[in-house]
Amino acid sequence: MKKNEPEPGDKTPDAPEKAVSATEEAPDFQAEAARFKDLALRAQAELDNYRKRAIRDKEESARYANARLLEKLLPVLDNFELGLEAARSAPDAASIVEGMAMVQKQLQDFLKEHGVEAVPAEGEVFDPSHHEAVAQEHSPAVPEGHVVRLLRKGYRLRDRLLRPSSVTVSKGAAE
Repeated sequence: MKKNEPEPGDKTPDAPEKAVSATEEAPDFQAEAARFKDLALRAQAELDNYRKRAIRDKEESARYANARLLEKLLPVLDNFELGLEAARSAPDAASIVEGMAMVQKQLQDFLKEHGVEAVPAEGEVFDPSHHEAVAQEHSPAVPEGHVVRLLRKGYRLRDRLLRPSSVTVSKGAAE
């Protein structure tokens, strides 16, 4: 061995001691472990929230999957009801009216079975979230802000509005 090289275990006066006690290192490891534990808990909570949100979205999609089909069926039902009203006013059309009334009942039962129901309108307080005001008129019989006449039925699918009711709203009695 050379004379200038220190032997293992010898201390050199130039090199400072780097001995660190276990108590000085422990807080660093504990803080880092706590940080990683917190990160893991947050990631687990985020994953759990994602799963819940995915399940909720899937259930909602299944619940409202037929909404577009049912929306497109509503004008057909409107026209059918108009035809039924016209047939009722025609003389000698009793058998046609009876047949059309049966078909109307089937259509209404079908819609009800799938969660579609008419939005109440006539005589109700005007609600812009369920009614579409297309006109206003004075009415001594109907208080101001209430629906005087239903022009087109509105429908909702469970708790979601498919189409608002088109209505005429009362201005109150004419002065």
